[in-house]
Amino acid sequence: MNTIAENIANFLKEYQPFSFLSNDELIHITTSIGIINLEKNKTLFQADEKLHDSFYVVASGVVNLTFLADGEEILLNKCYAGDVFGLRPFFAKNNYMMTAKSREDSIVYAIPISIFKPFVSQNSNVLDFLLENFASNTRNSLDKETGSVVSDGIYSNKTGEIQYFQSLSYNKTPLKISQDEISKDVAQLMSDNLIDSAIIIENNYPIGIVTDTDFRSKIANGRFPLNSSISKIMSSPVVTVPESISVAEAQLLLLKHNVSHLCVTKDGSDKSIVSGIISEHDIVVAQSNNPGVLIKQIKKALNPKELKQVREKLTELVQSSIAKNIPIPHIFNITGEINIAIIKRAIEIAILDLGSPPARFCWISIGSQARKEQLLLTDQDSILVFEDVAEDKYRDVKDYFIKLAKRASTILEKIGFQYCPNNHMASNMIWCKSLSDWIKQYNNWMKTPGEQSNEISSIFFDVEMVLGENKIEEAINEVIFNNAKNSVLFFDYLGNDTLRKQPALTFFKKFNVEEEGLHKGKFNIKNKAIMPLVDGARLFALNMQLKGVNNTYLRFKELAIIDPKHSEIFLNCAEAFLVLTGFRTLEGLKNDNSGEYINLDELSKIDKEKLKNALMPMKELEELIKDKFQLTQFS
Repeated sequence: MNTIAENIANFLKEYQPFSFLSNDELIHITTSIGIINLEKNKTLFQADEKLHDSFYVVASGVVNLTFLADGEEILLNKCYAGDVFGLRPFFAKNNYMMTAKSREDSIVYAIPISIFKPFVSQNSNVLDFLLENFASNTRNSLDKETGSVVSDGIYSNKTGEIQYFQSLSYNKTPLKISQDEISKDVAQLMSDNLIDSAIIIENNYPIGIVTDTDFRSKIANGRFPLNSSISKIMSSPVVTVPESISVAEAQLLLLKHNVSHLCVTKDGSDKSIVSGIISEHDIVVAQSNNPGVLIKQIKKALNPKELKQVREKLTELVQSSIAKNIPIPHIFNITGEINIAIIKRAIEIAILDLGSPPARFCWISIGSQARKEQLLLTDQDSILVFEDVAEDKYRDVKDYFIKLAKRASTILEKIGFQYCPNNHMASNMIWCKSLSDWIKQYNNWMKTPGEQSNEISSIFFDVEMVLGENKIEEAINEVIFNNAKNSVLFFDYLGNDTLRKQPALTFFKKFNVEEEGLHKGKFNIKNKAIMPLVDGARLFALNMQLKGVNNTYLRFKELAIIDPKHSEIFLNCAEAFLVLTGFRTLEGLKNDNSGEYINLDELSKIDKEKLKNALMPMKELEELIKDKFQLTQFS
């Protein structure tokens, strides 16, 4: 017996998934394993490099997995002895999405995919281990005994859940033939239709599949004559899947069954009518729509048209995620990151047109963009803050940034982000000014609310930097939270503003619908249901000095921890916000609009009750606001 192979086998069997294999199976694998000595800082593979024919296990040392973001190398994971990485060739066809580099002198085992793949499809424990880690993108760094799979870019922390449930486009008009057809005729039909597969059916149900590979491996080599019936060379039984199959689910099934195609049927069984066929090529195409790829496309975009195409793909992603019942917080995460990336790129394109900025600055999203709650395309909300400059340079500097903001806003409008009807945009000279001027603005708003010509708007207290200097954003946040300390007048104003909105339900617990105008009879879910929760979460977040959390759902979750006495109210509001957002998003996707007005006549009785129940926590929130801020009357 090969002593080296035996030593490697003894090492691997201490770690999953290799511990699920027999000693003979391990020896079979280890005789084909390559041993790679990596000196410190040596690269094993890098982002955009073509996939290797092996995956890797750390034998000793440490290997870092990194990726580039905005020119910086970001550490995603550290791989220690027993950790598996570089699995991308199992699941994808495109290049590596990150770099593997040794942190110190290391030894790595290279395990050929072709040698290991049969054990994946034959051993359910091995498969389950890979699938679980593949889907969840987790590694237990504390559990060195069991080993772990380290993600190499199939998913990222912020995109895993979405791509795992991402819907898949496939051929919905596959070639369907009977098992009595002659192979030569089927090959001609496939060639005429420019397709690489055909489904064999009997009584409208799939009984097999034939692909280009079958013709090459069974007829081209002389095993069967050209005039054989197709039943002789077809693969049977066919692997069937439901119409709602996701990208990741399809990938995993192709791996599990070691096949290149999946047959789609109405209910996912082989006793159901065929409704499509999925190929490996379909998977590769679908991957171009995953969030990680979208971010990469955004960074490379050179004009509004390219950015608009990405935003349209994001809408499709939101739609499929809602249909799959993906938790709303996960969808917030994805859409928020991609929207911010689009806005950032729009500003960068504008800078490329205008030339370098004459001073340091910070472009800040406000309102729903800052809260990362824009699942649907809505309007732009932003401010621009530039550093303090000498008085004689102020006018020229401000002129540049107004031009920059106008150009960026025009680009965003072309992408689909409408201009703010209240002109709360950086392109408005009122909202484009120096840091000192902004500090004065916030001081005036918060110390003497309602007395300034620029009436205070609560959306200016949701801030998220898109591009620019972190220190400028930090200065804005500092003035906000410093002023919020013991500011009775400010919270009196903001609290009354929150309570002033029309109630969602009438005295008789009926929906408070629009009484006139274009939307007569419809329920304004934004203004009467969602915004009171948004305003309430913001109010308490400012009061309790909750920094760095803008999203309404997350604010309520954090508030429940900070204020245990009222945790039930906050948690109920958090769940209500998700339900209401779901209703609005569905309405918007259905009608290709902002989803602001719900047509109650189109809701089922169950959905109406669900909607009404989501409005119930608002009353408790109102009472808590009145009690907390001593608001006995409001105007």
